[in-house]
Amino acid sequence: MQALEYWPPEARRRITGVLTDIDDTLTTDGAITADALAALAALKAAGLPVIAVTGRPVGWSQPFARDWPVDAIAAENGAVALFPDKKGINPTQCGHAPLSKLYQQDLATRTANFARMQQVARRVMQEVAGAVLAQDSAGRETDIAIDHSEFVQLPPAAIAQVVRIMQSEGMNASVSSIHINGWFGGHNKLQGARWIVRALLGRDLDAERERACWVYVGDSTNDELMFEAFGNSVGVANVRRFEAALTHKPRYITQGERGAGFAQVAAALLAARR
Repeated sequence: MQALEYWPPEARRRITGVLTDIDDTLTTDGAITADALAALAALKAAGLPVIAVTGRPVGWSQPFARDWPVDAIAAENGAVALFPDKKGINPTQCGHAPLSKLYQQDLATRTANFARMQQVARRVMQEVAGAVLAQDSAGRETDIAIDHSEFVQLPPAAIAQVVRIMQSEGMNASVSSIHINGWFGGHNKLQGARWIVRALLGRDLDAERERACWVYVGDSTNDELMFEAFGNSVGVANVRRFEAALTHKPRYITQGERGAGFAQVAAALLAARR
C-alpha cells in the first residue's frame, strides 16, 4: 500500500466515478462527519457519480440514500439498491426526491431465501457462544448479519466459526469491520456495483475498470474483492487493522482514518481536475 500522495495526477484525472464502502470509510463511530459529507457534496458538484456499496441493510440505508449527496446506495452486499427518483418531488419527504428501490432477486426467491436464512441464524446463535444478530437486522431483506464488533465483541475463532456455519449451509459469507454477513445468491459487492452502474447510469463498469475510470474506497476484509478488481483502490488508514488478513490490499492508503480519509481521497481527485 502506497501513501495517497503517490497516486499519479494523470490517473486521478481519468476517474469518472467513485465507489465506496460506508461503515468506517464514510462514517466515523457510526455517523458521517462534516468533512466526509462535504467531500460527497464536492464530488457531486464536480460531476463525479458516487455510489456506496455496503453490507448494511436496505432499511438502515434509506435515510442516507435520501439525505446524502450520493447517486445510489447498493445495500446488503449489492442485492438491493436505493436511489433518488428524480422524476418528481414528493412533498411528503420535505422536498427530497422519493427513493426508488431495485432488487437483483425476484420476490419468490427473496421470500424463500429469507426463511432459509432465519434457520441459519438460529443455528449460528445456538452453536457459537456469544453470537447475536446485528441490531440493524429488522431492516434486512436479503441477508443476515451477526455482530462481531459494533455492539458485541466476538473473538477471531468465533468469527471463523460463524463463517464456516454459513458456508456449510450453502451461503456466501463476508466479514466487514463490524458484522459477519451471510446470504444466498451469486451477488457480492463487485457484482452489485456492476449491476447498479448499468441500471442507473447505463455504463459498463468492467469496460470502464479496464480504462481505470473508477476508484474504490474501503476499509476491511469485505472490501478485498473490490481492492483486487480496481487498479485505483484506496484504503482509509484504519484498513491497517485488517492488513494481515488481506491477500489483495488497496493500492493506496490515506493518512486519515474513516471519514477523514475519504475526504482526503475526494480532495486528491478534485485537485487533479483543476
